[in-house]
Amino acid sequence: MANILYLDHAATSPLRPEARDAFLRASEQGGNASSVHSLGRKAKMILEEARNDLLSAVNAIGIGGLVFTSGGTEANALALHQARAYDYTVVSAGEHDSIYGAVSGAAVAPLKATGEVDLAALETLLERDGRPFVSIMLANNETGVINDVARAASLVHAHGGWLHVDAVQALGKIDIDFAALGADSLAVSAHKIGGGQGVGALIYNRDHALKALITGSGQELGMRAGTENIAGIAAFAAALEACHGVSDDLCSAQNSIEAALKSLGVTILGEEAERVPGILYIAQADWASNLQLIHMDMAGICVSSGSACSSGKVKSSRVVIGMGRPDLADKVLRISSGWTTKAEDWRRFYDVWSKGYEVYLKRHAKELV
Repeated sequence: MANILYLDHAATSPLRPEARDAFLRASEQGGNASSVHSLGRKAKMILEEARNDLLSAVNAIGIGGLVFTSGGTEANALALHQARAYDYTVVSAGEHDSIYGAVSGAAVAPLKATGEVDLAALETLLERDGRPFVSIMLANNETGVINDVARAASLVHAHGGWLHVDAVQALGKIDIDFAALGADSLAVSAHKIGGGQGVGALIYNRDHALKALITGSGQELGMRAGTENIAGIAAFAAALEACHGVSDDLCSAQNSIEAALKSLGVTILGEEAERVPGILYIAQADWASNLQLIHMDMAGICVSSGSACSSGKVKSSRVVIGMGRPDLADKVLRISSGWTTKAEDWRRFYDVWSKGYEVYLKRHAKELV
């Protein structure tokens, strides 16, 4: 379809030119970072420079170690593997499926109506014997709501626990300061910032002894077996260097469209909380998610109904239910901008969505009375 408008960067962001160039250069060079010959040493240099670049980008130089993984899901899984050394696990109700669906028997910290993790409830959950392993995301992948991770870290550490932070949706949108957050580990992923799919990383506090999830050989200082994806890692570092946050023009355009949508009776999930720019999560009680998606897709606009990690299915949002709005859980639409987005793209989205909603209302006027 010609003239497709891509507004699903929260699912995956197209490969940046800088990342593509870095990928090709590393691929053409060749070499295995574990080899001792000259090409191996060059590959090792690319690997370590990328590691240093990522640590520097999140202010973790000197205090953080970094393990490259196959993506955010594996980074989260590696973090969760550390929970075996703790007495109990707590995850928030807003966690990504790679966290929420990967543990059994965990206590669940609820969300507030604003979409933020209820830290008072978390504090209550921590009032038990033993050391906790807690997982709270920095920015929610559906609503974009930012959690007070630093406060959560102080609560968790008061009980001798480990706080893991899924920062996949925050990277490239807001400044991340690993030291200031006080987290024990932090997961990031390349493809959310235009760095290509299949590469991620777990950053962790070096005061901890990290236990490997994938074993069998000595790569990544023995913490993740398997030959490193040097080209993908080089692309990740190049994409991160090319990130300059969300421009004022895009933020202004998004704010303008949010106001226009609200005038049509649209609910903006998480609007009362601090949110990362570039993610807009809306709900219209009269229009189901699947019908909205069909309308937008037929008009050449790519958006989603929430997390992309649900086997391509449109289903009710667990996050929206957790916010106390089950009536809207199957009526949501997520619009997410990125490095390819222009300010006028927000207007095109609004024009197409609002006209579709108008047609829908006319067709179903009798049913909605």
